[in-house]
Amino acid sequence: MLSSHSRVQVSRGHGSNKNDNPGIARMRRSSAGNDNFRMIDLNLFRVFDAIMEFRSVRKASQALSLTPSAVSHALSRLRESIGDELFSTSPSGMQPTERALELSSAVREGFEKVKLALGQQSSASVAVPRTLRIAATDYACVVLLPPLVKRLARSTPKLDLRVVSSNRVDAIWQLDEGQADLVIGSFSKLPANVCRKRLLCEDEVIMVRAAHPLTRGKVTREKLREFPHLTVPLREGSDNPPPVAELVPIESALREYQEGKVSPAGRATVSVSNFATIISFLQLSDMVAVVPRRLAFSAAAHCPLFLLEPPYPAVAVEIEVVWNRTSDEDLTIRWLLNELISSVSDF
Repeated sequence: MLSSHSRVQVSRGHGSNKNDNPGIARMRRSSAGNDNFRMIDLNLFRVFDAIMEFRSVRKASQALSLTPSAVSHALSRLRESIGDELFSTSPSGMQPTERALELSSAVREGFEKVKLALGQQSSASVAVPRTLRIAATDYACVVLLPPLVKRLARSTPKLDLRVVSSNRVDAIWQLDEGQADLVIGSFSKLPANVCRKRLLCEDEVIMVRAAHPLTRGKVTREKLREFPHLTVPLREGSDNPPPVAELVPIESALREYQEGKVSPAGRATVSVSNFATIISFLQLSDMVAVVPRRLAFSAAAHCPLFLLEPPYPAVAVEIEVVWNRTSDEDLTIRWLLNELISSVSDF
């Protein structure tokens, strides 16, 4: 077995020294790098790319139609060839090292160039500067877009992404006018020139403050009617606008509450413009709100709110992404669509 002194001597013999010409030293390093590259099985980078995308050996194995042990073995070989751990195990999945992050964009771009050269419809390289636009409801902005943005920050940190507000009324206009490349929301009938893809199915849950009377005992329809409700109505012109007579504008409700004209447990229904506003109102009163389940989970994780199952069959809604059919030939938009779908797949 070589001693540490012996290893140092060998290292000096193959490296540059102070008498070396700098250009010769660089050529030596470049030659060594080329030799290492020629020795690496390029199939190992397919495994690397899959783990980078899914942050999971199991999910990478499923995507590659390999066994988890085969993926683990391939990763071990690549680690040895590159001389870096590349990924470390954590409770949230496989976390890439700095070296892995440096390699990821180049590996992905290399695969995309090969796919394009073969004439395949695939994810587009976003190396070319371009602004991509997603129109989304506030539900999508809170629940769906953060995982996507996190994913894009790792893979394409230079991407310029713009998020704009949207609803079912605006969606088609935003696509036709080029105001959005993708629109996320819940839709019914769509024109023939618009494509759609289901992202997930969302149901509803009741959300109240932590010490709300409804948290004590079984929730019934009768008990639920005893408390004022907060709602987020669809904008005028949508398929199912709420009955205006049942709603009290938020400014009027605030003024009456501050003046003592309405108690926190009054029966007036209050309409607010977005789900974020609901959180503040619930914490300060005995109001109740029926909200999408994943949105409620997100709110309860950061605020003292309590979630209750409704005393009736919960309404389920399909959350979809839509795009203009003319964008089917746009590889960059197709790439963004695939990234969105992949980011939602963990839900």
